[in-house]
Amino acid sequence: MTINEGLRLMAGVLTLVSILLAHYVSPYWLFFTGFIAVNLIQSAFTKWCPAMVILRKLGLKEEKPVA
Repeated sequence: MTINEGLRLMAGVLTLVSILLAHYVSPYWLFFTGFIAVNLIQSAFTKWCPAMVILRKLGLKEEKPVA
């Protein structure tokens, strides 16, 4: 698994978990869903995401450039 795949997996899982928590626990969990969305948007513009640093430390590799 590459960093990009791991990042998509992490964002998807955290989004689903926060939606479930908002439904079953408290609607305030939707703020976490919003945080995930804002983080994805800023990473699209800056090409940097804090989760990528964590995934690198966990041993995920960068994608190989397509020639």
